Amino acid sequence: MPEEKLRHHFGDYLAKAEVFVYSVLAILLFITAMATIANAGKMLWGSVGHWTIATDTLLVLDQLLVVLMMVEIMHTVRISIHSHVLVTEPFLVVGLIASIRRMLVITLEAASLTKPGIWSTEGASIFRGSMIELGLLGLVILMLVFSITLLRRYAPEEE
Repeated sequence: MPEEKLRHHFGDYLAKAEVFVYSVLAILLFITAMATIANAGKMLWGSVGHWTIATDTLLVLDQLLVVLMMVEIMHTVRISIHSHVLVTEPFLVVGLIASIRRMLVITLEAASLTKPGIWSTEGASIFRGSMIELGLLGLVILMLVFSITLLRRYAPEEE
């Protein structure tokens, strides 16, 4: 009987420690997201002021998509704090956002490689590698969307 009581108390302490760690993680993610938003705003303001918005669009978009990933991770942490269950779908959504983010970055970088007068053999090999990566990312995105669809369709009903 004393062992069972000790095991119960130890489990309670571990649950409280888990909530504490998740809470600290959520606070740090929030601070990081706010700092990233501020940095993206600063970059956007600077590019508008210097008339370089066309070249800085990629950097600002990249920053904002990182913030979107952080918000999804914070959502996952919030669900974990409330339910004490690891939920799969938010991780798939974060992977989907990360894949789309990388796809956009590659597309914008490839657009700068194919400008007239810049094409070279080194640029051609980079472009070829980028196209292969884009194809693989397209497959990853399809698999993630299919996985999310399956999870939603066959998820156990909550009471």
